[in-house]
Amino acid sequence: MAKARAIIKRRKAVDNIRKITRTMELIATARFRKAMDRAVEAEAYTKKIAEMAADLGESSPSTPHPLFEKREPVKNSLLLVLSSNRGLAGGYNGNVLRAAMRDYQDLQAEGSTVDVEISGKRGQNFWKYRKLPISVGYLQFEDKPAFAEVEKLAERYLAMFLEGKIDRMDVAYTRFVNTSRQEAVVRTLLPIQVDAADADAKPADAAPAAGGPARQRTPYEFLPDAEGILQEMVPVSFKVRLFKCFLDAAVSEQIARMVAMKGASQNADELSKTLTRQYNRARQSQITGDLADIVGAATALK
Repeated sequence: MAKARAIIKRRKAVDNIRKITRTMELIATARFRKAMDRAVEAEAYTKKIAEMAADLGESSPSTPHPLFEKREPVKNSLLLVLSSNRGLAGGYNGNVLRAAMRDYQDLQAEGSTVDVEISGKRGQNFWKYRKLPISVGYLQFEDKPAFAEVEKLAERYLAMFLEGKIDRMDVAYTRFVNTSRQEAVVRTLLPIQVDAADADAKPADAAPAAGGPARQRTPYEFLPDAEGILQEMVPVSFKVRLFKCFLDAAVSEQIARMVAMKGASQNADELSKTLTRQYNRARQSQITGDLADIVGAATALK
């Protein structure tokens, strides 16, 4: 009887865990849909403004914007890592932190001084466990990053780049491709790359079509002048691309948590069924033993 009671106790614990994981799956699904709507809505705007900034940069070589300036060698760089505040998201944090660590080591190998800023408790704990320095940590960015908060970061990064405090800025995050594919990437946002629009338009590992036509640059006429337009357009392009990184990270986190909790719920179902079968066998064995004892006692009394 003791074995059957232990199985029942364990099965109840498994059922309680299943209720929790199922609830977390439903919550992650609801948050994922809202985060995906925001990411999809921002995709077209981000892509178009990146294309315009790239076209303007090529159309006005006489008035180049300082944000396009590529500095060699890179003496000071900044790495922004976008992780989550909570766990139970499968390999979401592990993938982006491995990508960030590779970029961090590569920059150091090139002789660059790297300042690391990390959003999310999981990333900060990982960096502290490795006993690596963190310049700034952020905890306010959840599944609904606000543009106003990201804009403050972007303005600080722009000022640091223009003042020469940093020569390069990388962002390590999970890029949202579609609901079935998310990839941990490290993207250089400063200096702004002329082909940034093309890079955003397709997955990072997608090869260009052989002999395919390249995207044609649109000719522009500047009124009143190219310099004034570039001064407004290029910083905005950087801000929206940084904001898109936060949106992609938010929706990718919810997808990872949704998948992880769905798998945990399915495993709990299978374990509960296995424990039920074990309990039935243990109970049947116990009943058979009790019947044998009763028959044996009755036979002895005759």
